[in-house]
Amino acid sequence: MTSKVCLGALLLPALLAAAEKAKPAKPEPMAADRFADIHAPLFAPPKSNDAGVLTERVARALPSRGAAAKIARRNFIDEHIFGKMERDSVPHAPLSTDAEFLRRVSLDLTGRIPSAEQVRSFLAERNPAKRERLIDRLLESEAFVDKWAYFFMDLFRANGKMGRGQNLFHYWMKENLRSDRPYDDVARSIIAASGKSNHVVAAANVAAREHVQAKPQPEDGNDLGMVHQLDTDDELAVLYGKTFLGVSLSCISCHDGKGHLEKVNVWLSRKTRQDFYRNSAFLGRQRYLMYWEHGKPQSGEFLIDDGNPGYDTKGASMIRVPRFGGPGDPAFILTGEKPRTGAEPKEEMGRMLTAHPQFARAAVNLFWSRLMGFGIVEPFDDFDLARQDPNNVPAGWELQPTHPELLDALAADFREHNHSIRHLLRTIARSSAYQLAARFDGEWKESYTKYFARKYVRMLGAEEMHDAIALATSRPGSFRFGGGTMGMAMQVSGPSSGGDLRTFLNTFGQSNRNNPPRALAGSPLQPLILMNTPVLNERVTAAKDSRVQRLLDTYKEDRRVVEELFLATLSRPPSPAETQVGVEAMAKNRVEGAENLQWALINQVEFLFNY
Repeated sequence: MTSKVCLGALLLPALLAAAEKAKPAKPEPMAADRFADIHAPLFAPPKSNDAGVLTERVARALPSRGAAAKIARRNFIDEHIFGKMERDSVPHAPLSTDAEFLRRVSLDLTGRIPSAEQVRSFLAERNPAKRERLIDRLLESEAFVDKWAYFFMDLFRANGKMGRGQNLFHYWMKENLRSDRPYDDVARSIIAASGKSNHVVAAANVAAREHVQAKPQPEDGNDLGMVHQLDTDDELAVLYGKTFLGVSLSCISCHDGKGHLEKVNVWLSRKTRQDFYRNSAFLGRQRYLMYWEHGKPQSGEFLIDDGNPGYDTKGASMIRVPRFGGPGDPAFILTGEKPRTGAEPKEEMGRMLTAHPQFARAAVNLFWSRLMGFGIVEPFDDFDLARQDPNNVPAGWELQPTHPELLDALAADFREHNHSIRHLLRTIARSSAYQLAARFDGEWKESYTKYFARKYVRMLGAEEMHDAIALATSRPGSFRFGGGTMGMAMQVSGPSSGGDLRTFLNTFGQSNRNNPPRALAGSPLQPLILMNTPVLNERVTAAKDSRVQRLLDTYKEDRRVVEELFLATLSRPPSPAETQVGVEAMAKNRVEGAENLQWALINQVEFLFNY
C-alpha cells in the first residue's frame, strides 16, 4: 500500500488533534496520604464542560447537510428539552440526517456500525416511522445484548478476581438483558446474593470481585483471614452507592464529611463515618470464604453465606483509617430506615435501595449519559442530594441537575414501566432531542451546552473501534471464548488479546477493570497507532476475503467500488467530489487505490467519532 497519508489528506479532513489534557485536581485540605487519590474525581470539572468544545471542533470535519426542517416534539423528553431552550432563547441544531441517525443509534444501542445493505435500505425507506422501527429492531437484536452486557461487565469491573465466575456473570447479564429483566430485580439479586460458590451463583460474583484479600496464604481451609471481611463489606457498600444510587460514599468511609466536603458535596458534608458504618452493617453478616484445595487457595472461587456475627465498628482495616466504634446496627444511608424484625439485613438493603426514588433517578441518569453525551447530573455517580430540588438550593450553591423536572419525569416513567432498560433507551432514542445533528448552524456558545442543544460527539471506545474496523473491512477478529472464537470484541466477557491487538485496544482506552471505568481521553498516540497498526493495515488489503477483495472481484466499475466502501465504512454515500477522488486513485492502480481509499476513510474524524 502506498501514499496513504497523502490520499487521506487529499480526500478527507485531517485527523482531529488530541483532546485537551485533564485539568489537575485542586489542593486537598486533608493531610492523609491517600486523600488526593480518593478525592481527585470530586474536584475534576464535569464532563459536560468539555462536550460542547469537543463537538464544535469535530463538527467542522463532518459532511455539510441540507436545510433544517421544523422539529416535532415527540415525547415528554422533548417538552422539557425544547421547552427550556425556548424559554431561555437558546437556539439548537437541526435534526440529524437519516444516514447520521442510522450510524449513531446503531453504535449507541449495539456498539456496531450498520452494514452497507442496511444503509441503502434505510435511506431508501419512505415510511415516516422508519426511525422508530429501526430503534425497535436494534433493541431486539443480539448485538444489543452483547453491547450492554459488556457495558455492565465494565461497570462492575468483572475481571479475573471472579475466576471462572466471570463468564457465568457475563452469561447472566446477557440473559437479564435478553429477557428485559427489571433493573431493580437485578440490583436486589446482586445485593442479596449468596452461594456455595460464585462459580455456580452468577449474582454472587460482584461480591467475589470486591473481596479484599488479607494475606497471601491461608493457615488451613477454615481460615477466615484470607478475606478481610469488614473491608469487603465497605467496598461493596461503596460500590452499591455509586452504581445503584449515583452517590459516592468513599469519602465518609474514612472520615466525617464535616470539615472536608463542604466545598464539594453539601449532602455528604452532613454525613458521618458512623452513618457509613451503619449502612455497611446491612452486609455485616455476609461471610466470604476463599476455597482451599490441596493445600492452596483456589483463586477466584468463594463461598458467600451469612455466617458472620455482624459489623464490628471497632474492627481493624487494611485500606482505611482505623475504625473508631459506635453503633453497629444497620440503618439505610438515605433514610435512616432499619431492617424489619426477622428479615435478612442484606435483602432489606436491596429492598430499601431499589424502592428509594434515588435508585430510579441514578439509573436513568446513567443511561441518559451514555446516549446523550453526559448526564443530567454530572458525573453520573456523584449526586449531591442536597442540590436536586430547584425550590431548595443551599445558599451559595447552584442546582446540580441541568433539567431537574426531566430527571424526575424519566425516573417516574422508568418505575411505571417496571424498571425496563429497553423501554428507557427506546424513550430516549425516539426523542427529537436525541436525534439532533452534531453540526450547529450559526455561532456556538459554550453556555448552550447544558441545554443539550446539539448531539455531543464521543470517540468510539476501544472495543467499538475494533468492531467497526472488523465490520467495515469484513475481516472479523478471533477472540477465544466459551470453547470457540468470536469475531467481535464485545461478544466476549472481558479484555482478552495480545500483541498488536492488545496495544491497539489499550491505546484506545480499553478498561483493565482494576479501576472504575473512565471516559476516553484523546492521545497523540491514537492516530499514530491507527496509521500503522496491523489491526487496520492487514484488514484493508485485497486478500483473505476482505471487503476490498470482494468488491474488486464483484464490480468492474470503479465508481461502484468507491460507493460501496463509503457505505460500509462511513455509513453514507460519497459526495460527487469524494467519488471523483476515489475513482482517480483507483485509475492509477486499481488494487492499491481501493486499499488506500478504505484506509483513508477509517483514518478520519468521521469514522473515529460517533456523531
